[in-house]
Amino acid sequence: MSAGNHSPKPVAELVLESSLESVDVAENHAIAAAERAGMPEEDVFRFGYAVREAMVNAVVHGNRYSSNKTVGFRILVFPGQIEVRIQDQGDGFDTKGVADPLAEENLLSQSGRGLALIRAFVDELLVAPADGGGTTAVLRKFVRAGTESPPQVSEE
Repeated sequence: MSAGNHSPKPVAELVLESSLESVDVAENHAIAAAERAGMPEEDVFRFGYAVREAMVNAVVHGNRYSSNKTVGFRILVFPGQIEVRIQDQGDGFDTKGVADPLAEENLLSQSGRGLALIRAFVDELLVAPADGGGTTAVLRKFVRAGTESPPQVSEE
């Protein structure tokens, strides 16, 4: 499902510091947008948590808490879906290098769990190199029925 020819409605467009306070700000904006869009309460919580995890990845792993780097955060609302774009200024990130956290040999490892949670709580996740460096994560959640199949991660 794509936005088609419908123009998105920007709900938030922020440049955030590389701090855990910014993670809270982003999560709160995502929750408010999901509630306004009429998303069911459980989906609102899950969507907010997915945005939180993606922001933590940008702040901690991408920008490494650098006070010289920021995180771009944007929420767009399309008919039937919400899209969040998070862009860090880190060294880049390849999802293919992340081990499956559910594989038996990785069950005690901390690595990869955030991505697994994001995938579980959104309908689409795209992770790609950002123009000018860093990484952009795009999280989409359908406000109506959602998708029956698990979200796919694609590289652009």
